[in-house]
Amino acid sequence: MIREPLLHGWTVGPKLGAFEQRDAATAFVPVTLPHDALRDLPRDPASPQGVTSGYYPGGVFEYVRELDVPEAWREKTVLLEFEGVYRDAVVFVNGDRAAHEASGYAAFTVRLDAYLRFGRTNRITVEARVHKDSRWYTGAGIHRPVHLIVADPVHLALDATRITTPDIDDERAIVAVSSVVENATRHTRTVRAQWEVTGPDGAVVATGDSPVSVLPGERATARQRLNVREPRRWGIDDPQLYRLRTTLVEEGNEAPLDEEAVAFGIRSLQLDPVHGLRINGESVTLRGACVHHDNGPLGAVAIPAAEDRRIRLLREAGFTAIRSSHNPASRALLEACDRHGMVVMDELGDVWTRAKSGFDHSVGFAEHWRRDVEAMVIKDANHPSVVLYSIGNEILELASSHGAIWSRRLAEAVRELDDTRFVTNGINGIIANLDRIAEAQAEAAAIDPNTLMATMGEQMALLNASDLVTRSIEESAAVLDVVGFNYADSRYALDAELFPNRVIVGSETFPERIGALWPLVSNQPHVIGDFTWTGWDYLGEAGIGRVDYADEPGYIDTGTAGPYPYLAAESGDLDITGHRRTVSFFREIVYGLRTEPFIAVRPPRHHGRPVAVTPWSWDDTVASWTWDAVPGAPVTIDVYADADEVELVLDGARVGRAPVGAVREYTARFETSYVPGELVAIARRKGIEIGRTALRTAGSDLALVARPEEDAIGADPDALAFVWITLEDSARIVSCDREVPVTVAVEGPAVLAGLGTGRAATREPFSAASVTLFQGRALAIIRPTGVGEIGVRVSARGFDDSRVIVRAVD
Repeated sequence: MIREPLLHGWTVGPKLGAFEQRDAATAFVPVTLPHDALRDLPRDPASPQGVTSGYYPGGVFEYVRELDVPEAWREKTVLLEFEGVYRDAVVFVNGDRAAHEASGYAAFTVRLDAYLRFGRTNRITVEARVHKDSRWYTGAGIHRPVHLIVADPVHLALDATRITTPDIDDERAIVAVSSVVENATRHTRTVRAQWEVTGPDGAVVATGDSPVSVLPGERATARQRLNVREPRRWGIDDPQLYRLRTTLVEEGNEAPLDEEAVAFGIRSLQLDPVHGLRINGESVTLRGACVHHDNGPLGAVAIPAAEDRRIRLLREAGFTAIRSSHNPASRALLEACDRHGMVVMDELGDVWTRAKSGFDHSVGFAEHWRRDVEAMVIKDANHPSVVLYSIGNEILELASSHGAIWSRRLAEAVRELDDTRFVTNGINGIIANLDRIAEAQAEAAAIDPNTLMATMGEQMALLNASDLVTRSIEESAAVLDVVGFNYADSRYALDAELFPNRVIVGSETFPERIGALWPLVSNQPHVIGDFTWTGWDYLGEAGIGRVDYADEPGYIDTGTAGPYPYLAAESGDLDITGHRRTVSFFREIVYGLRTEPFIAVRPPRHHGRPVAVTPWSWDDTVASWTWDAVPGAPVTIDVYADADEVELVLDGARVGRAPVGAVREYTARFETSYVPGELVAIARRKGIEIGRTALRTAGSDLALVARPEEDAIGADPDALAFVWITLEDSARIVSCDREVPVTVAVEGPAVLAGLGTGRAATREPFSAASVTLFQGRALAIIRPTGVGEIGVRVSARGFDDSRVIVRAVD
């Protein structure tokens, strides 16, 4: 089988009507896949998609690629495999409709045989569309990879090799493998399937083979139980991976008919309300992050290097699990989770049969749901990182009898395909009972769900723990292995009494409440984890976590909707560039992963101003003691610490002492004056110092610095170079309070794929070569186009240029 990426040679343009003529404004432009057709379009405060998409427009887009098809392929099976096209993709071959896929995230395969013109150039056309069909930024187009498959008529079916590890101990593990063989000929064929398992060190640890006879036009499954001695198990802290190579051979023919390789892990899962979730026999409490699928300045594209970096940085920030909110994760993201030991809750979607947006997936859900479930489970089946399947998020109809029927239908469909993992659902009892709550709270029906939750305050906890919610969701919850609760920690202790067999996960929680939430999770074994909204900031739902200053001229309270030019949500522990915000370090201390204190400073220019926040907001703070403020200006300082008290010292002189926990868990607050120098925070427990940290004012020798995260990358479209741009002194202290425009130029075999900052409200496009530093930082993302040295030059008025070299290697 030939299976190769089909990422180059594509063009894209707006889809025109049958009688419209293209001009310069609608001309096709060349692109490399994966590609987001929406990211580079102009944003507009009057966009019909509005705040949900970050004020991007909708549209219909047309991708075109010419494909040379040799005469020799006439006797082959030729397929195009799309990992994801957003949305309602229609594929044409030489003008003939060959396939339609409604989901924007499900992988699908197009069999080309009936449409190809052999010995000639063929034209592949893919249409994709987006318009008011989601509550966040989705992007548009072929946002995940495409593969061309050319196979012999007798071949291994795509994604049909399944690996499970049903029986494991320290002496050996049984690796049960099954491979599906397809026969597209007119005759019964007998072939042999051969399997070879290699361990984490590359050594062969098990082999097996089996003959398999396949009737014409049918499929047959070959199975084997392979014995792996002294297995090295996949786990969060030690994610060991094995590899299975499957080869299909015909007797008397040395050349294989087909072969494939699949990575997998050996691990066991257990679940109960006494021990919670156990991986390899050890109880784990998931430190979870909800994440959306976009990659910030790159838009909604699943480039493997970006997906890997996101998971790596989330792991470094203390997370051990992600929830793919609210759509199935990309293959590249799952592979990254396998490598880095990140547990995955993979989620089917945000709607079932009742709509949340005008043109969302609910329209065809009743017809497409089984296909959606199959696509998710088939993709996930061999990934050891996938532990939970979520069948939905805040489903509107869940509290009705028909909602319970759909809950059971979906959960059982998942189990039919994969009974080795656990099924959950992100239940919001308030959202599921909007109609009933509206009877008692007349305004609820007119408020969007985010604003409703933000304005209900203490009522949310009371309502989620009410008898109304308990009764109305009981059946839908009963079909699950793990009951996911969104913003319903008030049910944790309650359900231990009402439903003693129930296992719970906090599938979505407010970030500012982690100090109170984590003890509830870690001290109750039937609660297996907490997933904050969100781990990584995202595009769309613009400004949902922002901090406004209410005395700003012209300020209007818009609730959770961030006015234009808000683009990002501003609710992540890490911003859209991967820089850790102060809330990330607070969370690290709450988790018990950081012993030294952390200093977070409120900008002196905003001292004393009234703030307006949402439940998804964190404080407007920065870990900096470099400010464009006059010495003596008042300033508020928070020190995060797992301690009794904190002492603050400036240039050796005591500023003061403050108790931890008076204003917030794990927080000591100081009111003082800004004076440049060295600010030291000393944390003490029972009078004994347990840690200290310092911030220093940047010197006058500020320079523009470009610094790549890696000096060498692969020379292929899956690779990326991430180059940090900072304004810093010789001690690498960043000056956070100067907005300096910078320009990036790329030399050599590469292109500038994206340029951005963590600023949530911006008019600057990610496709531009210039951007204004935010808190002293920006990120340039470089995509290689070949082998060689890539030069990245950064310039800014008043500073010397900074130039770095990144090597693209085979």
